Formats: sequence, structure tokens, C-alpha cells
Amino acid sequence: MLTERQREIVKATVPLLETGGEALITHFYQTMLGEYPEVRPLFNQAHQQSGAQPRALAHSVLMYAKNIDRLENLGNLPAQIINKHVALQVQAEHYPIVGACLLRAIREVLGAEIATDEVIAAWAAAYQQLADILMAAERSAYDQTAAAEGGWRGARAFKLVRKEAESAEITSFYLEPADGGAVIAHQPGQYIGLRLVVDGLEQRRNYSLSAPANGRSYRISVKREAGGKVSNHLHDQLHLGDTLELFPPAGHFTLQAGARPLVLISGGVGITPTLPMLQAALPTGREITFIHCARDRGVHAFREKIDALASRHEQLTRRYCYDQADAGDEVDAQGLLNTDRLAQWLPASRDADVYFLGPRGFMHSVRQSLRELGVPDAQVHYEFFGPAEALA
Repeated sequence: MLTERQREIVKATVPLLETGGEALITHFYQTMLGEYPEVRPLFNQAHQQSGAQPRALAHSVLMYAKNIDRLENLGNLPAQIINKHVALQVQAEHYPIVGACLLRAIREVLGAEIATDEVIAAWAAAYQQLADILMAAERSAYDQTAAAEGGWRGARAFKLVRKEAESAEITSFYLEPADGGAVIAHQPGQYIGLRLVVDGLEQRRNYSLSAPANGRSYRISVKREAGGKVSNHLHDQLHLGDTLELFPPAGHFTLQAGARPLVLISGGVGITPTLPMLQAALPTGREITFIHCARDRGVHAFREKIDALASRHEQLTRRYCYDQADAGDEVDAQGLLNTDRLAQWLPASRDADVYFLGPRGFMHSVRQSLRELGVPDAQVHYEFFGPAEALA
């Protein structure tokens, strides 16, 4: 059990984490991934190479240390981590590996003079407290999913039954269970975990579910990423009749019921979770503003579908913003989505529920604009592709 003295020691390390946390976490990952190959599939190597994963974990560790005695201040961060873990099927046996490598990194990076035995013991207790919280929540999620109608535990084989290009970069994959059984109904905005072998190595990825739940199948819509091992494999090597292993749906970035005007803002492939959100909200009669940003018409996925929905539902207003637009593209704006454009497109009352998703820079800009325009923080919802980072 974490003592008061140990809490004070952990909090005292905050200045060190603020200045050197990313270097510490980078060393931690190098150690763990180099010595424990069994955990490598849980980590996207592209996120490792870009630094996104170390930055995200460094931020999480820092926030945990800052709030070690008031964990409620962490807000949605634990839920983000738990859902990512559940989607990738992190298990209890992985936690001792992470803990041992983290403590070792603290000792080796900070040095024995700073990382004394007392400091290491304090961090060991702090890590165990966090691990116990996460493991309990993840165990509960696994149990609930397995017990639900159409649910399952662990990996389940799914067959590709349809493959459809949605834009120059995004392709949709329609997947049905190989056993012919039902599938659990996901909530609008959730994602699925996927496991496959590429070039002899196991890979795991999360992809948003881009169609409403139907109890029979799932659809993911994947952007081809330059150099992306899994996305390129799916686009080029996955054919009709091939099978993939899927983990049950997860994710807390889900549409909440309400009567306030709804605003859905997406950039690029961030459109995928907003599609089932939109389709779930339309029958409620809520006023809906759907804003999508893309580089150009060629990479704008699902435009015809959104246009068709807007023509049938008076309460739906759609706005498109392209970086580059040609004559005949019929866009509402060219260039970046900025505060002035959002001010024009948001409902007159800023008392709206706003959900947004896209590249990190896009999300940072949208978050700042929403604050400037007076949308209440409690009514703003967002999710990250990949590691959970801070929009600061």
C-alpha cells in the first residue's frame, strides 16, 4: 500500500519528469521492447519511431505523479488508457514486465544518487497502485464483453466479405465472424482491435468502426499510411475470403444522448467514428452540424453518403473545408479550419455538444477555437488515433 511518505516522494519527482520524462520513457521502451519480445505486438512501432508513444506515456506518468493523492483529477485519462488496453488485449501478466522496466529506467536515467532505494520503493508502490486499478477495470471490461449478447473473449476469427474504396486513400473492409454467430453491438464512436501477422511478425492495431451496429458484421475504414505496415498490408494483401482476428469493441469516445445541438468535426480519416455517431443521432431530431476537412476532393471519403443524408434530413447541415479546392468541388471554404470559420458554422447558441477527431495539429487548433468561442469544456469530446496525448 502506498504510504503518505511515498506519495510525497513521487510528487517530489515531478520537476524531473517535466524536464526529462520523455528521455526516461524512451529508455524504458528501448529496454522493454529489446528484452521482452512478447510485448512488442502491443506497441505500434511507427508511434515509437515518431516519438508519439514516448511522449504520450511521459505525459501520463507525469499526470499520475502530479495527482498521486487525488486521482479523480486525471479526468478521462484512465478511461482512455483502459480502453486502449482492452482493444489490444493487454493482460495481467504484462504489468510486471512494464513495472520492472520502468523502475530500471528510473534508476539508470536518473542515477543512483537521485533514484535512491527509497525513491525506487516509492515508485514501485505507486506503480502497483496504478496497475491494480487498471487491471481491475480491464478484467471487468473483459468479463462484461464476454457475457454480452454476441460478445466474446480474446481473439475471434472474422472473414472479409466486402472491400470498397472510399477515396484515393481510404478503403472500407466489411468483416463477418467466421463462426457465423452474432456480434456484440458497439456504441457509435468505438473502435475494434485487430491482430494479424505481417512479414512474419504479429501486429495489433485499433481501427474505428465506421458503420452503425447491426449485430452481424463490422466495418472499418482504413487510410493507407505511407510506410504503414498494417495499413498497406490490408489495402494490398487482404482479399475477399481472407480471415483476420478481431478483439471486441472498446472505446469511451462515444455519442451521448442529449437534446442539445450536436456538432461533429473531423479531419481526414477522423471521419470514420463520426459516421455512426451521425446516423445514430439523425432519428432523434437533434440539430446536427457536420464539419469535415480534407486535403482535396480526391481524399474526401464518404462525401456522397453525407450529401445524401443531408438531402433527406432538414436538421443536418454539412460543411466541407479543403486545403486545395478546384472549380466544381462545391466546398464551403478553402484553407485551414480556423476560429472565424468555426464561429460562422457552429450553432448560434454555443450550448452544443461537440465531438472532434483528426490529426493532432488539427485537433489542437479545433480545441483552442472551441474554447475561444465559448463552448463549455464539459460538452467537448475528443479521441486520439494511437497514443493518448494531451491537447496542450
